[in-house]
Amino acid sequence: MGKPRVRRVTVEPAFLALPLRALADAALQTARDAGAEHADVRVERLRNQQLSLRDAELENLSDDVTVGLAVRVIVDGTWGFASSADVTTDEARRLAREAVDVARTSRPLNSQPITLADEPVYDDVTWVSAYDIDPFGVPTADKVALFTDWSRGLLAHDDVDHVDISLLQAQECKFYADTAGTTTTQQRIRLQPQVTGTRLDPGGGFETMRTLAAPVGRGWEYLTTGYDWTSELEQLPLNLVEKAKASSVEPGRYDLVIDPSNLWLTIHESVGHATELDRALGYEAAYAGTSFATLDQLGTLRYGTDLMHVTGDRHTPHGLSTVGWDDEGVAAQQWDIVRDGTLVGYQLDRRMAQQNSAALGVSRSNGCAFADGPYRVPVQRMPNVSLQPAPDGPTTEQLIAGVERGIYVVGDKSWSIDMQRYNFQFTGQRFYEIRSGRIVGQLRDVAYQATTTEFWGSMEALGGPSTYVLGGAFNCGKAQPSQTAAVSHGCPTAVFRGVSILNTHREAGR
Repeated sequence: MGKPRVRRVTVEPAFLALPLRALADAALQTARDAGAEHADVRVERLRNQQLSLRDAELENLSDDVTVGLAVRVIVDGTWGFASSADVTTDEARRLAREAVDVARTSRPLNSQPITLADEPVYDDVTWVSAYDIDPFGVPTADKVALFTDWSRGLLAHDDVDHVDISLLQAQECKFYADTAGTTTTQQRIRLQPQVTGTRLDPGGGFETMRTLAAPVGRGWEYLTTGYDWTSELEQLPLNLVEKAKASSVEPGRYDLVIDPSNLWLTIHESVGHATELDRALGYEAAYAGTSFATLDQLGTLRYGTDLMHVTGDRHTPHGLSTVGWDDEGVAAQQWDIVRDGTLVGYQLDRRMAQQNSAALGVSRSNGCAFADGPYRVPVQRMPNVSLQPAPDGPTTEQLIAGVERGIYVVGDKSWSIDMQRYNFQFTGQRFYEIRSGRIVGQLRDVAYQATTTEFWGSMEALGGPSTYVLGGAFNCGKAQPSQTAAVSHGCPTAVFRGVSILNTHREAGR
């Protein structure tokens, strides 16, 4: 196999070879001369590789690079924006003029003049995410060989009829500069590997089982030494067979012990999206709805029990939403969203922080502006939103031992939540019946259903730091035109009392 490229301190040379500072100088000066009160420039180089195998055969391989330039301005309190794939100084000047023209044309429609919260100036700073081996430096043949090995190992089991393996890789290089004097250069690497086994039933049905490994902000080392793939792949056929033979759940109310591999998604949908301030203010009504957690309830809304401590942050090691600075030049931070069960904070960009400072009690953005590419306007996007563990909390096994009649939920699958992030339903990869503090086997056809405050209000116990795991997704969607962002959510194992359980097979009328 070829020798992988080990992480370097510097950013990708192909990105640094672009005339970054010349582009910024040209755009910012032109914007100033045209009357802009504020201007910022982003230059981005995004590389994505997708690879998939079906039954040990390469099915798909794509590798694409996007390079572009964006200019955003404020003129007479109104936003203007323009972008292009032409990364030249002449184009930077043209974009600045176009952005100013857009702002002036839009001014009669703007009823709320734009002002930005103050932020310190960061002069010529660089940040690179934490990884050891650049996945784009690993030969494709080596990746295919590894996944072919995994596939053949699983297909050797009599109860595994098909194996699908996919890998998404991303490298995000971003240069930012604004008229205040901030200049940042950043690079992020992230991976999403996934293995799914399928078992066919003689009667024509089928069952699937997927690995629990989360997407991460790491390099190729995650596929070799950074995760126990051997154990998970060995267990997958056994889990698949047990699921296929499992009894269908009897609907009713059960105590749930929810593993981080499932709970991260419930956090994402019921807490992460609900505490985006633009959604709570009604700006995000058209795509995925608003939020029940409105600004007038800050400091009073009982989100859950006193155990509930949820933070937003951009610092988490290997987090998918971890950065040095956001797309408005705001430094990465950590803050409380829910503390002692009460809503105490939101996710902010500079405009929302300034506009709502009196109600928020803060006057600085917490760094939640992000655009998913050079042709998109930055919008308020989710940081790593995480439920903190109990400092001296129990293990998962100890939590299970405290449940008389319940279900242990492992892995994420499908979900549904209403347009105010309040009524929801979640399923999972595996469900284990708990009787008298012991797991007695898998169940199937399980979904748990609740309202957000009812669910978090039933949380009775949290695991300790040893149960804490970082989950997440590459594909969080928001805004129109639609943008996609990667985000992580950490959490411990947790116990929820008396949660409503549906039988999905019966609910579907089968």
